[in-house]
Amino acid sequence: MSRIGRAPITLPAGVELNVTEGNFVTVKGPKGTLSRQLAPQMTLEVEGNTLHVKRPNDEKQNRALHGLTRTLVNDMVVGVTEGFSKTLEIQGVGYRAAKEGKNLVMNLGFSHQIIIPETEDIQIEVPDANHVVIKGIDKQKVGQFAADTRKKRPPEPYKGKGIRYAGEVVRIKEGKTGAK
Repeated sequence: MSRIGRAPITLPAGVELNVTEGNFVTVKGPKGTLSRQLAPQMTLEVEGNTLHVKRPNDEKQNRALHGLTRTLVNDMVVGVTEGFSKTLEIQGVGYRAAKEGKNLVMNLGFSHQIIIPETEDIQIEVPDANHVVIKGIDKQKVGQFAADTRKKRPPEPYKGKGIRYAGEVVRIKEGKTGAK
């Protein structure tokens, strides 16, 4: 049995979970509503305020989907109650970020500014010029938005300048002169 798959999901107060035909799951909570189509062979059983994910047999495909299905539903529940966030750090002389209206405006050493608009399900906060916080209720969308933002100027290996995740370690290479 999958350790992750057999763990029950506790539904906090104020969270509604509906499972319709074909395992279409809708989770409604204080921060919003999320919907997702899950694997139809998995069985979702709601007992009071707990949810159990069961698999029909021990075939390889069903074992793989067991933990995945449970994690996807758990991420939906966490998203509508607490939400998700990713923090990006900007390092480099003259590199900075600012929020103008609903847009993230970044100076990243190019001849032009990089402007990224905020979407309806993603919120952007800029606590200071070198940090950007991306928040939302959908874990996949928050992670993808952060990855797309980081891709505008990934950290380079010689000086470490660029956009990185908070806590990310960038290995710095030695330059030509350091080889002697």
